Amino acid sequence: MSQRSLLAIAGLLVALLLGLAFFWQPGASDRPLPPAALPPGGDFTLQSSDGDVSLADYRGKLVLVYFGYTYCPDVCPTSLAATSDGLRLLTPEEQAKVAMIFVSVDPPRDTPLRLKEYVAFFHPGIVGVTGTPDNIAGIARRYGVFYAVQKVETAGGGYVVDHSADTYVVGLDGRLVGKIAHATPPAQVAAEIRKHLIQP
Repeated sequence: MSQRSLLAIAGLLVALLLGLAFFWQPGASDRPLPPAALPPGGDFTLQSSDGDVSLADYRGKLVLVYFGYTYCPDVCPTSLAATSDGLRLLTPEEQAKVAMIFVSVDPPRDTPLRLKEYVAFFHPGIVGVTGTPDNIAGIARRYGVFYAVQKVETAGGGYVVDHSADTYVVGLDGRLVGKIAHATPPAQVAAEIRKHLIQP
């Protein structure tokens, strides 16, 4: 092998070692990642079977907000069941500081009475609300929620609604402070709630 080839190989090895020394940071995995930017969220007023429900009415409580619909075949029941089980893991004192609002993304079919019956199946503390399509669309945008009607092949010309499946966490001061991912186990749901119940 020529001297020129040896020098080229040696130079390449030196460059690789320098690059490794520059980029490799052994403790980097222990450092927390910067939090993902949250959408603005904000107040809203929608209708339940018992009248208007405003997010502002819950100041001083932690509010879980979930966007779904009562005809949802699997995603909504899974999320609501896990969240409800998480709520049941809280102490009575903690539960008194938490509320949950289920916002329908299917206002043509989800009447306030149907919503009341649906959410009661999961937890007595959940309030089901609906509104005009435009109102719900505006709230969904502010919370970063996606939903879209998809036609299905049925005799009655039915449809399903594809939608985001996160549960949104609104802090004691009314600001959106986090999200709980779909299918989060109940123990982790309870831990996330407790984390936000502690005032900074």
